[in-house]
Amino acid sequence: MPMTTRIVEANGFAFAVDEVGEGDRLALCLHGFPESRFSWRAQMPVLAELGYRVWAPDLRGYGETEPKPRDVDSYRMERLLEDVAALIDAAGAREVMLVAHNWGAAVAWTFAARKVRPLSRLVIMNVPHPAVFADVLRRSPKQMLRSWYMAFFQIPRLPERMLLAKDARAIRQAFSGMAKDKSRFSNAVLDRYAQDAQRPGAMTGMINWYRAAARHPDFMREPWAKIEIPTLVIWGEADAALGLETLEGTDAYVADLQIKRLPGVSHWVQQEAPEAVNSLLVDWLKA
Repeated sequence: MPMTTRIVEANGFAFAVDEVGEGDRLALCLHGFPESRFSWRAQMPVLAELGYRVWAPDLRGYGETEPKPRDVDSYRMERLLEDVAALIDAAGAREVMLVAHNWGAAVAWTFAARKVRPLSRLVIMNVPHPAVFADVLRRSPKQMLRSWYMAFFQIPRLPERMLLAKDARAIRQAFSGMAKDKSRFSNAVLDRYAQDAQRPGAMTGMINWYRAAARHPDFMREPWAKIEIPTLVIWGEADAALGLETLEGTDAYVADLQIKRLPGVSHWVQQEAPEAVNSLLVDWLKA
């Protein structure tokens, strides 16, 4: 099926959205940091073949989506949830599944728990439930060390300069350095992410997700409603940023949960192991 890119006006933004498939069953794919809609390139055709209209937007602050607010408060969780709700409303679908990775997955967990809009299914990749993550972060010095960059990102301006220096070399290394199968991250793939990060205002917008979470962490501490919809968690076990202990206890927050672990696969699970991830998606959705 051909992939097209369209602009979707929603919540005051012009979202750049890759689209595959048609119909009124929406699979909305939410990317993470420092990615873009491009990160779902291997999953979109498979989901479309299963009967979904698949949307992968550049999220607020990222890629070709405009405008890119510079103030930190524009990136607090409530604003990000509004974006997802507005995209769902714009799609006009009768059924919605969220497929999400990294920061997109943190938004998806919260969106599903708060029941901002009805969902049929939830797919999460390599980000723990926020309540579990908050608990592990409080008691695990090892996870605190893994999450060092979250504190670094609170510094004004310096992270942007360092990440963008030398043609965004640090952005490229975020993928090539963490990946176990580095062949999945060709120069062309790394160029795409570097170019997206170098768009005017993008790097500040991307980092502001972390700054807003630090300033407004209440969404991680709230009483969490149990998620009742079928939920699949796919996890690359060789994640350098998140330990396997952040999976423990997820079932306390999800009634219908399957966890599938992929040994030897890094945090960039859907890009590094697309065949395995797609097979898991197909089996779960057909079941």
